Amino acid sequence: MKDWGPKLSERMSTATKAKQAQLAKVRAIASANATGSAERVAARKAVVAAREARIAERKEAKAREIEARTREEAAQAEALKIAQAKLEAERVREAAQQAALAVEQAALREAERAEKQLRDVALEAERKAARDERYAARKARKSRKR
Repeated sequence: MKDWGPKLSERMSTATKAKQAQLAKVRAIASANATGSAERVAARKAVVAAREARIAERKEAKAREIEARTREEAAQAEALKIAQAKLEAERVREAAQQAALAVEQAALREAERAEKQLRDVALEAERKAARDERYAARKARKSRKR
């Protein structure tokens, strides 16, 4: 029964064949990788370049958006300044109108006061004249009685 299993030389040749088959398989994969690896490297470089291009495009779009927003904010600030200046001018105009109206009303009040004072003086003069006339009439009646 000693001859039942493979002999040492058969086992060694089988192991050598297996090693060479594995080595051939690795070489086949390596050669396939060598031809495919250049393609994969090129593909990776293309992917990286495309990614960098997209990043640069996004940065540029963001910069344009920021610039547009800045211009819009500046335009809004300028419009706000103009609106505030218009409001201030309107306030000044209204204040001037109110001042003119106040001056006019003060002049009217002063004229009315002066007119009333003149009427009072005239009325007082009429009363004095009437009083003097009554006094003179009374004196005349007294002098006729004597």
